[in-house]
Amino acid sequence: MRLLDTDGAWLAIGVSVLFIVAGLVLHRVFVNVLKKGSQEPSQHD
Repeated sequence: MRLLDTDGAWLAIGVSVLFIVAGLVLHRVFVNVLKKGSQEPSQHD
């Protein structure tokens, strides 16, 4: 494919993959934080 021979196409693919990986990592972090809940005791005055 002639479209993939350009540097811009590979740059766009690389940035897209980077955002997908970052999104998956952040998703796992958020899920783990929500599953653990708050470790501090809640203080109600």
